[in-house]
Amino acid sequence: MAHPLARAARAEHLRDRAPVEVLRSGGRVVEARTPHLVPPPDAGSLADLPFRNAREAPDAEVLTRRGPDGGWQHVTARQFADQVAAAARGLVAAGVRPGGRILLMSRTRYEWTLLDFAAWAAGASVVPVYPTSSIEQAEWIVRDSGAVLAVAEDAATAEVLTVAIARAGGAVPLWRLDEDAVTALGELGRAVPDAELTRRREALGPDSEATLIYTSGTTGRPKGCLLTHANFLTEAANCHAMLEPVFTAATGEEPSTLLFLPLAHVLGRMIQVTCVYGRIRIGHSPSLKPDELRPDLAAFGATFLVGVPYLFEKIHQLGRAEAQAKGAARVFDRAAGVAVRYARAELAALAGEGRPAPLSLRLAHGLYDALVYRRVRQAMGGRIRYAISGGSSIDPELLLFYAGAGVLVYEGYGLTETTGPSTVNPPLRPRPGTVGPPVPGSAVRVAEDGEVFLSGSQLFDGYYELGGDRPARQQWFATGDLGRLDEDGYLTITGRKKEILVTSGGKNVSPGPLEDRLRAHPLISQCLVVGNGRPYVGALLTLDPEAVERFLQERPPAGGGAATGAAAPEVSSAIPLHHTVAAALAEAVRAVNSTVSRAESIRRVRVVSGDFTEERGLLTPSLKVRRQAVGTAYRRDIEQLFG
Repeated sequence: MAHPLARAARAEHLRDRAPVEVLRSGGRVVEARTPHLVPPPDAGSLADLPFRNAREAPDAEVLTRRGPDGGWQHVTARQFADQVAAAARGLVAAGVRPGGRILLMSRTRYEWTLLDFAAWAAGASVVPVYPTSSIEQAEWIVRDSGAVLAVAEDAATAEVLTVAIARAGGAVPLWRLDEDAVTALGELGRAVPDAELTRRREALGPDSEATLIYTSGTTGRPKGCLLTHANFLTEAANCHAMLEPVFTAATGEEPSTLLFLPLAHVLGRMIQVTCVYGRIRIGHSPSLKPDELRPDLAAFGATFLVGVPYLFEKIHQLGRAEAQAKGAARVFDRAAGVAVRYARAELAALAGEGRPAPLSLRLAHGLYDALVYRRVRQAMGGRIRYAISGGSSIDPELLLFYAGAGVLVYEGYGLTETTGPSTVNPPLRPRPGTVGPPVPGSAVRVAEDGEVFLSGSQLFDGYYELGGDRPARQQWFATGDLGRLDEDGYLTITGRKKEILVTSGGKNVSPGPLEDRLRAHPLISQCLVVGNGRPYVGALLTLDPEAVERFLQERPPAGGGAATGAAAPEVSSAIPLHHTVAAALAEAVRAVNSTVSRAESIRRVRVVSGDFTEERGLLTPSLKVRRQAVGTAYRRDIEQLFG
């Protein structure tokens, strides 16, 4: 298959499908907006999608699920619609009324998608609960949402929900997926007439509630975001219209994807809806950990993925680790450098801002494609040529590496409050380091203080309050993120307003970009940059034990390769640390420091014990660092940084 950059260059007719309009003030771009490719719906709901698909393309393979033997089985549009209707009748028979809410606590799996559409077909909505949620978190959602029925994946999640429901003082019936809840619902609902489902579906409209998603947040109590059917339908239709023609034309294949992001998270949910809307075949995998995900990727054969930076960072690190195990780490590193230079040249040529890669670089790229890049693509299933990254920022150098290796990763940006992506890099006009212009039907505004505001048809109605009136929809939403717009309306996120560190010398420092670059290093698992009110900036680092072991086996010579002109940081550790590891970490930090001013540079780092994990309450379910929780857990180490 041809390199996707070469195929993209041949799809010129699709380049300007979504023109961006910009507004300038005081010599800078302050607003960007992209008109709808598909107008917002004036009738109908998400509940109609399975039945529309069954009517228009009954034999189309719209989903793929795990069979009893562990293999993949295709599900046609007609079969899916029949299964949705059967489960919806069961929910009706179980007492779920129109407007009722159903708790669903499960990992990503076929039944999640089935019950989501069944709830809509019954006139109800699903309230997701992350499968890693604590009893206290689940109890709050039970109390606040007023759910009338709950579904758990297995014994562990059922125990959490059982205790949460008891503490909330309710009497919510609980069903379990591992006890064949879907079949039981089908049996229960046999007597419910089709006319009842038709009546409930017809009663729904674009402004009806589709879901109540509780933001995981990095601090504070979760808030319920009320999203409507129109929010999802508008976003799905416009993202599909912008992306699907390019993905199909550039690969020459019908698109398909494997869902592994938590469906309790808005990004995974939005991809689910978009794929059902566009009849793009989807499968499900319960984990986004690369070691557990790779077999499913290889067996499923997806053509594109939607993931978070953690996944792309880890696949890159695993690729280097495998090369190192074969004594080819230096080959991998040279190949990575060639990939970045090749992608930078080809992307500039695609944008009309430079010449394509010269012959010598193309020859080197061809050599390393056989030696290295092919293996990187195989780690993602072998057929992947496009991917979208969201949830948090990703190192631009990593995006260039993947582009050079034959997988174009497009960074996007959005929130639960915006039903997922508000901006995304367009496939034929990507700019690594930015999160792209507004998706069709939305707008971005940057205030004088740099705060990013979002608007559009996908913007939520507001935060739900138990017993309160339905919130009134607002025109602009203040994100709390900081950013800037370039001359073409591409947004760059520069930090989080509440996370800006102000040193005792008065220097403002955005920790996010520093953390992103450090986390991309193969030895580093997680990091937290600190320094608010302190005389300088410091960082806590956790290490990847397997990567450290491989590194010590290779034992590279000390020195060489450090960034020039950058201050050498002081490295301390709360755990035993080999001097060559400390030297490698110092070089990594010095390289990051070379990208910022002296006042913003990291002066001291401390390696801490353990790791920042979701299980320890230090990461959100979407793998963002809970800064306050990490600061509390490692307060003594932070004091060591500034002692």
